Amino acid sequence: MGEKLICQNKKARFHYSIEDSMEAGICLLGTEVKSLREGKANLGDSYGTIKDGELFLVDVHISPYSHGNRSNPDPLRTRKLLLHKREIRRLIGKVQEKGFTLIPLRLYFSNGKAKVELGLAKGKKLFDKRESLKRKTMERDMERGRKGFDGDR
Repeated sequence: MGEKLICQNKKARFHYSIEDSMEAGICLLGTEVKSLREGKANLGDSYGTIKDGELFLVDVHISPYSHGNRSNPDPLRTRKLLLHKREIRRLIGKVQEKGFTLIPLRLYFSNGKAKVELGLAKGKKLFDKRESLKRKTMERDMERGRKGFDGDR
């Protein structure tokens, strides 16, 4: 079946430097899954947090299902993430010691199950953001210049 992308956090790689990434399952209710199949989710200001040895995803907006009833869950509710205990322990060590944070990078279906790709991230300073923006524009200009010389017009 493969993967079907639902949504992506495009700003995450700009605001944070991603050190490591991992896949986790999400505990969802029925109408949330249907809404995700319609592609109605937003990872904008979301983050992962650890509470009582469990991992949670906070501020992920999953819109209410269009054909749902009054029992649709809150769109911004905190959702539990599914990882093995040793993976959670490793994350606890890194998040508490070294000042890392957990940022969801993308939300997708893998073989019919909703998954989230979490990035272990460290915040960039303003000059780092400027540097990455400068590098990106230089690469874009070089690519444009290369296309002009190849005669690919």
